[in-house]
Amino acid sequence: MTEAASPTRPGAVKSADRTVELLEVLSASDRRLTLTELHRELSYPKSSLYMLLQTLVNRGWVEVEPDRGTYGIGVRALLVGTSYLDHDPVVRAAIRVMEQVRQTVNETVHLARLDGADVVYLASRESEHHLRVVSRVGRRLPAHSTSLGKAVLSTRTPQEVDALLPDELKPLTPNTVIERGPLHAQLAGFRALGYAHEREENTPGLGCFAVALPYRNPVLDAMSCSVPLGRLDEDHERQVIGALLDAARTITELLRQFGR
Repeated sequence: MTEAASPTRPGAVKSADRTVELLEVLSASDRRLTLTELHRELSYPKSSLYMLLQTLVNRGWVEVEPDRGTYGIGVRALLVGTSYLDHDPVVRAAIRVMEQVRQTVNETVHLARLDGADVVYLASRESEHHLRVVSRVGRRLPAHSTSLGKAVLSTRTPQEVDALLPDELKPLTPNTVIERGPLHAQLAGFRALGYAHEREENTPGLGCFAVALPYRNPVLDAMSCSVPLGRLDEDHERQVIGALLDAARTITELLRQFGR
């Protein structure tokens, strides 16, 4: 990266654009970052970057460890993120239904939303089994590698899928489908079935089933159920798929009744 600041997006306010970009870099990192690391990543002038960080620290959006000189996302970001979930009509409509699905199949249930080429987890209800899937709200995964993403992508044309996904699809496991032809064939099959599924495409030892929530166009949301392969027999698979299809119909009807 050069010393010059990265170009501002068309129509964007420069200071606001930089603030959002900085917060996105901090939130995407699995550790706190130094001023030098942030400067290397963003290429903002160091003095401007430092003043921006101090402003965000004072407002609670960023936290700093003075002894180490490292910066991380702050509690204010959590409060705003929680507010997003609290006010989202899909999350509100889905929570009770997700709990019913979890009780029926006793497996971990997820709600996620397409964001660019990824899916972002909005809510989860965990299985009561000792061996279970644990997923955090806010987790982001490539859409092509998850049943949630595949369920949403299957509602789109191949041209729309190609425009949405990056040119190179990266594998999360050796089983991840990363070639365009097989992926499109997989999505066509899911479109006919009315649900999506994958086995060990993003997590070894795990199978997952998902249904899109078609209450709006284009479809953005999906619900899934993750099952360790050790207890995924044909009867349990049918039970999970049936529960998800029923849940999708219930949630979609609720959202349409209340006008989304």
